[in-house]
Amino acid sequence: MVSVLFALLTALFNGLASVLQRQAAATAPQSRALHLSLFGYLIRRKIWLAGIGMVILAAVCQATALATGPVALVQPIFIIELPFTLLVASRVNRRRLPRRTWGAVGLVTVSLGAGLAAAAPSGGSNYASTRVWITALIVTGLFEAVVITVGVRTRGNARAAAFGLAAACGYALTATLMKSAVAALPHGAGAFFTTWQLYATAAAGVGALFLLQNALQAGTLVAVQPPLTLGDALISVSYGVTIYGENVRTDGWLLVVEFAALIAIALGCIELSRSLAMVHGAQPAAPPAAEPAR
Repeated sequence: MVSVLFALLTALFNGLASVLQRQAAATAPQSRALHLSLFGYLIRRKIWLAGIGMVILAAVCQATALATGPVALVQPIFIIELPFTLLVASRVNRRRLPRRTWGAVGLVTVSLGAGLAAAAPSGGSNYASTRVWITALIVTGLFEAVVITVGVRTRGNARAAAFGLAAACGYALTATLMKSAVAALPHGAGAFFTTWQLYATAAAGVGALFLLQNALQAGTLVAVQPPLTLGDALISVSYGVTIYGENVRTDGWLLVVEFAALIAIALGCIELSRSLAMVHGAQPAAPPAAEPAR
């Protein structure tokens, strides 16, 4: 299935990007938190730019996946990004993974497959009415305002988790908007570049990226990754069902299987995040970051 293949490629490239961006953001001065100057610092680091290159490749694969499959199917597959990220980080940092971690990789992978098989996302359209979009954007704005406010008023891992969830919502919205924009491509370049969803996709993506950088700077991966990974999947499914009218099976025992899979994925993600944090923490301590010369 084309959409599944490109969704997996997206997860792989995003995993590479996550490792590279984490290494860059971890050295950023605390004075840059919640300021656009954080981008000014990061853009001077080649490793962060390499991460952005991976993000661009992931965006191309994601657009292809969304053009050929429903949001409710494509986005949850990105949960596999966390195992990919851990495997890449372990190779980069030359750390062997314990059996418990490999067990968590298997748990997440099998549970994801079982959950998607039970839900069987399908159907839906590539377009939504203006009324539906306005309602979705208002609800999204309110949700983001609440979560970001929590993040601003807290510190450490609490802030990291809040910003991670806010970034997840931003990425879910980005994907949902991207699906509509890509659907205009068959009608020509003019139709594509005059679609408002295209520019909204760019704005939502930049906003989500900004929130993610602050999340990575504020706390550990154990705090950031679970709400980012699970939040993106669940919010994306909600968007797919409410905006595009996609179908997700929730009959009887299927719903039980889906909830069980979700719980198993959450437990696996927590364990994988801990392992990923240990892999990153195994690196030699870097000297305190100094402000770049002006």
